[in-house]
Amino acid sequence: MNIHEYQAKEIFRSFGVPTPRGGVAFNPAKARKIAEGLGGKVWVVKAQIHAGGRGKGKVYHPKTNEIVLGSGVRICKSLDEVESTAQAMLKNKLVTVQTGPAGKIIRRILVEEGINIARELYAGVVLDRSVGMPVVMVSTEGGVEIEKVAAKTPEKILKKWIDPSIGFQMYQARELAYGLKLKGDAFKNGVKFLLTLARAYKESDASLVEINPLVVTKEGRVLALDAKMNFDDNALYRHPDILKMRDTKEEDPLEVKASAAHLNYIKLDGNVGCMVNGAGLAMATMDMIKLSGGEPANFLDVGGSASAETVEQGFRIILADKNVKAILINIFGGIVRADRVAQGVVQAAKNTKVKIPIVVRLAGTNAEKAGEILAKSGLSFEVANNLKEAAASVNRALTS
Repeated sequence: MNIHEYQAKEIFRSFGVPTPRGGVAFNPAKARKIAEGLGGKVWVVKAQIHAGGRGKGKVYHPKTNEIVLGSGVRICKSLDEVESTAQAMLKNKLVTVQTGPAGKIIRRILVEEGINIARELYAGVVLDRSVGMPVVMVSTEGGVEIEKVAAKTPEKILKKWIDPSIGFQMYQARELAYGLKLKGDAFKNGVKFLLTLARAYKESDASLVEINPLVVTKEGRVLALDAKMNFDDNALYRHPDILKMRDTKEEDPLEVKASAAHLNYIKLDGNVGCMVNGAGLAMATMDMIKLSGGEPANFLDVGGSASAETVEQGFRIILADKNVKAILINIFGGIVRADRVAQGVVQAAKNTKVKIPIVVRLAGTNAEKAGEILAKSGLSFEVANNLKEAAASVNRALTS
């Protein structure tokens, strides 16, 4: 699950991770009021969407597509400018490299105090699956996409892995702060910052924490000027306060619908709808479709105990994607019998009135009986004996 920047900063502050003072606004008047409360002469207004690159993005009118603002992050030097910037952002769409041309509607903004920035750095914590441990990463190249730094100057990314048995250690934080060339108060504050950041990552069950830029002020403070947090969905039952931060308007509507039906669904850009039981089998199915020359339209895992109801829900979600021109069903009858799945497929196809080609591959327990059920259904299923054959058949159906 992803959350907004202002929500991530709320979590940061609860763990003692320093951030600029600020507040979230849903209308221009509230934005002005927040700026007045913060005081000072400079404020920053930041669009809140689930995507990066906001500072380099552009704000467009959603109907006319005219550019309203040249950036999704703006420095304001008067209260009137804060209010007018909020007016220009809210209800318009922000297009960044991560949103694609469609962009995302700005429904809320973050107003923060201006900061005397001396240096911009980078800090992040993520699970390194290659070694099975979280890794704390820092770089002197703050404000630059970390992927570009890794590709062009990987030596500028410093890493310290966290041994789960002992946690993130003081000496590791000190080594990273030294590598960032922090000195004096900034060094002490940087060490403390990294220690609390690692704690926030662990105790919130985050899958990613990223700060770009992490700033050092002229006064020696170290602050999270930006904040990004992703969470392990499987651990959210332990964090009802974080779960409440979910913004379904920022998510794909089909993925929200699938989540409500307890289906694992991710929308893709292809035209072959996939319905599979088991995440590994789903990945293999998508690979085989690609190898056969097609493009999968989704990842959909209906689970090991797929029922007629879950299969029907899966059909409805797949068919809601207008790009889908054919469906490949690949079910292995292990926990659930293949004949029961076949009955669910027939029922779902009739109830949803499917009018596009459907290729079915069922294997495992009672697979032969399942084939008979499909053959006698009166529906035009194409039954394949193996996955390779199924992928080839569904791609032929697209071109015929």
